[in-house]
Amino acid sequence: MSIYEAAEKWKDEAIRLRRHIHRHPELGNQEFATAALVTEFLTSLDIEVRHIGATGVVGLLRGSEEGPVFGIRADMDALPIEEQTGLPFASVNPGIMHACGHDVHTAILLATAAVLSEHRTQIKGAVKFVFQPAEEVAGGASDLIEGGVLEDPPVDAIIALHVWPDAPSGTVALKKGAMLAAADAFEIRIAGKGGHAAYPHRTVDPVIIAAQVITALQTIVSRHVSPLEPAVISITKLSSSSQAFNVIANEVRLGGTVRTHHPDVRSAIQKQMEKLTVSIAESFGGKAEFTYTKGVSTVINDDNIVDIIEEAAITALGREKVFYLKEASMGGEDFGAYLEHIPGAMFRLGSVAEEEPRSVLPLHHDSIIFDEHAILTGIAVLAQTALHFFHKEQDKRG
Repeated sequence: MSIYEAAEKWKDEAIRLRRHIHRHPELGNQEFATAALVTEFLTSLDIEVRHIGATGVVGLLRGSEEGPVFGIRADMDALPIEEQTGLPFASVNPGIMHACGHDVHTAILLATAAVLSEHRTQIKGAVKFVFQPAEEVAGGASDLIEGGVLEDPPVDAIIALHVWPDAPSGTVALKKGAMLAAADAFEIRIAGKGGHAAYPHRTVDPVIIAAQVITALQTIVSRHVSPLEPAVISITKLSSSSQAFNVIANEVRLGGTVRTHHPDVRSAIQKQMEKLTVSIAESFGGKAEFTYTKGVSTVINDDNIVDIIEEAAITALGREKVFYLKEASMGGEDFGAYLEHIPGAMFRLGSVAEEEPRSVLPLHHDSIIFDEHAILTGIAVLAQTALHFFHKEQDKRG
């Protein structure tokens, strides 16, 4: 029986699991019911289970011989969104929805564990199944790493997939090198001197200062970053301490996000943002406080691991179902935290259904629908990649 045929055998169960998880979504670090379901399923497969933190679950499948350890990660958390899909298995938890496909990821990895457990004799080492909480709120991957997920036994490589509403269901999209951006946040507090709006000359207007800061920040990418290097500065919120039309505020607060692919660019942008913000505020007679919070790291795929995924995907699906992305994304994903320690890669899993216009809606949309045929594709590619990894490692050892 081929891996694809084995995946087909588990497809219906995976869809059932996915619908149950979708119907009962849980926010980051609150995935208690999902973690319990994962634990019960892995235990039924005679897979060793370990818990990290309140909701992290790690399964260890030992193969027929000692050897390297291959990790596969799925995220489990949902988003604070009121679902509008109208699906018969729509969320029953008010204000919470699996709008990013983590229910699909979890179900795929559970079925992958089932397929690989039936192929233990082909595993010359071990597979570690990582069910991660809190990807959406950031910190989930780091918490698991600090909890030892990459140790005992040490993981040699790790992969993950993510549903993608920009490609047909049944396809796989690959990217070598940088695939997703580092995603940081910043907050700026500008203090001035408030007063009556009829007498602006007696004030230090923080609104005017904020306007100058906003304009200046937009020059950083265009004038301090190479046009060949991806970078984004987006200001997403702005508010003043005054709610009256005739009062000049004492302070203004603004904030947003910075997205980069290269660590040096990330550092340079942070420094230039602070320099401009503080100097502009002072030149107008005000003061500025600049706070920069680093978020998820860049997802930088390892070329060799991508090659293994490509070979496995072609074996499972055929050449016509596998393609390379032309460009990286400025979206963020905390899978990059694992790749700072070990080689690995993430790939895109096409999830667009031909006759379902809602399947092309963007991730995090309250009406997005993922084609469940993608579940079969995901199981087959993950399981086949694991076996290809062990075959490659055996070849190295001769």
